[in-house]
Amino acid sequence: MAATFFVSQRIVAAPSIKELHHDQTHTQSPRVSNRSTTQRASALHLKPAILKSTTPHNPSTMFIIAPNIDTESLLAHACESLASASVMASDFATFLDGPQRSMLLGIQQVIMLADLAVNRALDNVAPLD
Repeated sequence: MAATFFVSQRIVAAPSIKELHHDQTHTQSPRVSNRSTTQRASALHLKPAILKSTTPHNPSTMFIIAPNIDTESLLAHACESLASASVMASDFATFLDGPQRSMLLGIQQVIMLADLAVNRALDNVAPLD
């Protein structure tokens, strides 16, 4: 059974082991096989039509930050949000084992580092002294 991947808003079925073996045993030469493999990979992953979109990206305005909010308030809110996300990730990691736990703790560390950076920016904008 083939796995399914989402690639650039398009569902693509990964070939099964049997299909891969069939392709390898029925090709003319390794060079032709490598060329076709490269072309398929390029078609799947590079999508130049998507990268060179002529229509500008218009983000949704459903959730918009008021334009008159000062930088200190924005940084304070970002700092609190990152601190909360760090605690949630850390707490959730206690329910996991093995590689999943390690991965979540890595994500928690990235969140914590972002929190430290935002705290430093907040200190630069509005020092406590």
